[in-house]
Amino acid sequence: MSTVEAIARAGPMAAEAPQRKRPKLAETWWRHVVGIVGCLLALFPVWFVASAAFNRDQSISGTSFVPTHWTLRNFSQLLHNRVRDQSSGSLIDAPYLRWLENTLIVATVAAIGTVFLSALAAYAFSRFRFKGRRTGMLFLLLIQMFPQLLLIVAIYLIVLNVGSIFKGFGLDSLAALTLVYLGGALGVNTWLMKGFFDTIPKELDESARVDGATPAQIFWGVVLPLALPVLAVVALWSFIATLNEFAIASAIIQTTHHKTLPLGMQGFINNNYGQNWGPFAAGALIAAVPATLLFAWLQRYIVGGLTLGAVKG
Repeated sequence: MSTVEAIARAGPMAAEAPQRKRPKLAETWWRHVVGIVGCLLALFPVWFVASAAFNRDQSISGTSFVPTHWTLRNFSQLLHNRVRDQSSGSLIDAPYLRWLENTLIVATVAAIGTVFLSALAAYAFSRFRFKGRRTGMLFLLLIQMFPQLLLIVAIYLIVLNVGSIFKGFGLDSLAALTLVYLGGALGVNTWLMKGFFDTIPKELDESARVDGATPAQIFWGVVLPLALPVLAVVALWSFIATLNEFAIASAIIQTTHHKTLPLGMQGFINNNYGQNWGPFAAGALIAAVPATLLFAWLQRYIVGGLTLGAVKG
């Protein structure tokens, strides 16, 4: 039988295949209710922050579900890097745009570095067999059991001593902060990537090796293109975690112009700028835009990266 005849015979059979009926609303109404309630619970804090950002009242107690006095002054103060002190009424320098720039630089470099280093380590653990492989994987897992707050004193002392030798990687340095973030993110991300790499058939590696490809060429040309979902997940997690991190940054960064966004915005609510909840909410709303755009861009990879990476470990 020729291919044309096979297709011709398969056509009517495919047309006669029963179509799956769409479930009726009466049968799935509870799913819609759960979905709507979940969306409302997730969006309520966002709406409350947005209401405070557009409200003229600077106190948190005066914030309502719907702003009573609409204003764009909070955003204007941030964009002009000057905030009005509520106690004295004078304008104080608050380099919000500089803080945002520092945060985006650190978060972007940390995300790219985390993806690259974690992919290298995960590829080695997944594809190669060497002495100490299992011990190394267990060591990476054990590191993640200790909270980062327990490491702040050790991190401070390490950065202090390193800075006496390498001036660019000492205290009050964004480069040192980026290196600390890179080291803290390797453990769990390596495990996640390793589980995903295990789902990629090794026959592809063997086929490429038969064609004369080196391990590096297999890594760059075969494995990484197939691992885009988990790479996107790791990049997104690392970016958001760095964007929100406060404790380690407060121990390393000291001067105002080197602060990241969480450190700088703390001044809006700890009397440095007179309890300015309006600019604080506006700054938080602006800071959420890069993470939201990155999530929307990587959304198609996220589900696959999370599920497939958890199959094997």
